[in-house]
Amino acid sequence: AIMVKQKLKVVLMWVLLLLTPSFFHAQDCTSFTYPTNGTGNVEVNATITWQENSGFNGYLLSIGTTPQGKEILDRKPIGNDTSYTAPTGLPDGIILYASLSIVPYDGPPILCQEISFTTLKTTTIPPCTLLITPDNNAGSVTIVTDIEWQYAPTATGYYISIGTTPNGNEIVNKLDVKNSLRYDPLDDLPQNSNIYVKIEPYNNFGSTTSCTEEVFTTSLAVYVCDPFISEITGELIYRSPQINLPNVVGICSDDLPYTISTDDTAEGFRWYLTNIGSDEKLISETSSVAISSPGKYRLEAYNIISTDAGNIECTSSKLIDVVASEPATITAIDVTNLPQGKTILISVTGTGQYEYALNNLNGPYQDSPLFTEISQGKYIAFVRDKNGCGITERSVDRDITSRDFPAFFTPNGDGINDYWQYVPPPENYESVIDIIYIFNQFGSLIKQINPKDKGWDGTFNNKSMPQADYWFKASFLNRQEIVGHFTLKR
Repeated sequence: AIMVKQKLKVVLMWVLLLLTPSFFHAQDCTSFTYPTNGTGNVEVNATITWQENSGFNGYLLSIGTTPQGKEILDRKPIGNDTSYTAPTGLPDGIILYASLSIVPYDGPPILCQEISFTTLKTTTIPPCTLLITPDNNAGSVTIVTDIEWQYAPTATGYYISIGTTPNGNEIVNKLDVKNSLRYDPLDDLPQNSNIYVKIEPYNNFGSTTSCTEEVFTTSLAVYVCDPFISEITGELIYRSPQINLPNVVGICSDDLPYTISTDDTAEGFRWYLTNIGSDEKLISETSSVAISSPGKYRLEAYNIISTDAGNIECTSSKLIDVVASEPATITAIDVTNLPQGKTILISVTGTGQYEYALNNLNGPYQDSPLFTEISQGKYIAFVRDKNGCGITERSVDRDITSRDFPAFFTPNGDGINDYWQYVPPPENYESVIDIIYIFNQFGSLIKQINPKDKGWDGTFNNKSMPQADYWFKASFLNRQEIVGHFTLKR
């Protein structure tokens, strides 16, 4: 019997060694947070998101129409971002498959997860779009500019018309640029002219013909607003202001109205409220703006440049997404026990940008919700909104201890406390008991029980054991064993 046990231990050791690489890869991996596997009615302009996983060189994302398919997106490097939005949208009314891999610093990519989801079927024509480059009403635009616009959700293509008068099309007449968000005019645009641009998105249901025409003005000289190198200092000089305001500004939902300010240097500023499908609205001509609701805003900064033909504006602009932020809701805390310590993974929901800490309200905080090599003990998880909208806390689910095993039992046949058995605590816990061994005071094994069975009735070889203290050893699948003692009372 001893030889059989030793052989079983050797076999078990080899099985664990063989399973270890895949186990730790599973621990290393990340998973999608939206959409989740099987989600339906996903918008074609939806943002695909996943949990952050620090310690790696980035992520690879593939999207296709079949399992492991890559015809829509082929292992695109995402860097360290944890989200992706298809620039021209996802195909509508179809089952898509998305697979995500992490890229180690010193090895091949590790495939983490593949999900399938169904996109919402398009039933209407697309909305209008807005110019990004040049901006509407921009001045002193170079005559060799490209023209770019925002993606119009559900659009599968765009018609573009360009002229020098309202509703003019002598430069370009309703050209079909397919599913592109950019057009490079074949010839230089006229100098010192108003250029009128109309973009009409279309899909299988038709085109959007009622979109507002936008206009910008070209400069007198081709490169008057372009940067140049100073002949005196050799430095690169920018004539147009440099805008450093971030693309996304998070605010607390209960802080509205809210004032956004820029520290960028310019001779003048203009803030616009931007809504797809309608005209922009000028709401401020200073370096700051008071906003009453989240949405899309555009900051335009300009410098006045003197030329022989008169003063012109050299402008720069940036679209800014103002998003509402809020305290996090902690949905789960997963604890895994490993030889080098336990890992704690905090899962949250909410519209904010969050950072995480353990046991200290004041941090230090980290961007990743995953904590590794954590020693045994009690912990409190803290999740803080980066925009200052609040801190959420929750106790980390505890581990099993020797105190979770009964201190005594009374096998006297009265139907009360006649069996000794482990009783799971009411709290959630990660540890899984495999088997429990019971020994007498001399160390001899007298019983082994399954934690799901009825328990020990106080007998050995069908004989009642005497009143005394007995020892137990609980063996786990995923952590170190627990040893303790209890009393048999008669």
